[in-house]
Amino acid sequence: MIFWQIGSFFVLGIIFKTPWMKGKIGELTINIATSLHLNKEEYNNIKNITLQLNDGSTTQIDHIIVSRYGIFVIETKNMKGWIFGNEHQKMWTQQIFKEKHTFLNPLHQNYRHTKALEEILKLPKESFISIVVFIGDCKLKTDMPENIFVNAKFTSYIESFKEERLFAYELDMAIETINQKKLKQSFSTDREHIANLRVRQFTKPNKALSQEICSQCGKKMVLRQNRQTGEAFYGCSGYPRCMNITK
Repeated sequence: MIFWQIGSFFVLGIIFKTPWMKGKIGELTINIATSLHLNKEEYNNIKNITLQLNDGSTTQIDHIIVSRYGIFVIETKNMKGWIFGNEHQKMWTQQIFKEKHTFLNPLHQNYRHTKALEEILKLPKESFISIVVFIGDCKLKTDMPENIFVNAKFTSYIESFKEERLFAYELDMAIETINQKKLKQSFSTDREHIANLRVRQFTKPNKALSQEICSQCGKKMVLRQNRQTGEAFYGCSGYPRCMNITK
């Protein structure tokens, strides 16, 4: 019995350290803070969505809070230790005692998210407010922009926006469009998104091909990755209706 209890605690310890579980904890923290501090009739929380853009690529957004005061796009980071970085650095640093690890600037990550929503919702960029929230036992050790927070302090920042940026019909349209455009949550959706990220991070696009028009249907060719081999290739953005590819 003791052996099984020790084994269970060991397995749980491993699970809680996985990126998936850290993401779930971060999502839960944001959900609790939102439900406790923001009026549900004023602020609509749409969480953990994957959107496909016109070029065939995907972007995954932790939280989108839609209100008449703007669309708040939230990127969460469940981390511990000291965090170093500034607005313009491509990579930030996490330090835990003497160990240092680098990670992508979350402001840059969230910029892609806001641009994706601009494309999908057809709203001006002034409608979107980017927010980064660090969850966990961490401390920001460098001066950060006003839209970066630790834990639940972000809700006061959201409530500080008093000027209406969306008309009633735009608010309803935004919520409906996001819910229509988001991909179904599944393992395959997550796997496709991760493969897409790897292609963007580790492959230098051939600009000539990326601007090329599909010879079969006239749509743009976009960078993709073979799931089995990891090989990068250009495929038609009209997939699956058009299956033309160029290596």
